[in-house]
Amino acid sequence: MENPALPAPQPQPLSVSDERTWAMLAHLSILLNLITGVLGPVAALIIYLVYKDRSRYVAYQALQSFLYQLIVLIGGGVLVGISWAISGILAVILIGCLCMPFALLLTLAVVAAPIYSLIGAIQCNSGQDFKYWLIGDWVRSTLTG
Repeated sequence: MENPALPAPQPQPLSVSDERTWAMLAHLSILLNLITGVLGPVAALIIYLVYKDRSRYVAYQALQSFLYQLIVLIGGGVLVGISWAISGILAVILIGCLCMPFALLLTLAVVAAPIYSLIGAIQCNSGQDFKYWLIGDWVRSTLTG
């Protein structure tokens, strides 16, 4: 039985090598979406929750990856679906054919999202800091409070 007067042991910090590995895996978790459809953000969130007290670097990279994947999966998926639906409906009167390049561009942006995460994984593995466009600064300010 634990003595309540003793402080809880502090989690051991990660080595630099382990930090790089877990940060890289957080970014590579987007590849799980190619197989499972939705488990990429779950993996990034688990990495964040497990290592948030052991490494600020891993916490930052994992939380960025989690939020990026949510934005791409949910936001991008909704936008792509709406754009293709509008293009299909308007194709009946020929205007939709003009909207299809826009819908295709949105589709390619969602499909290219794993490439952006791969760049983040490579940079983290080489010891560089990686910041997703638009969400990186927000995540950093959230974590530093």
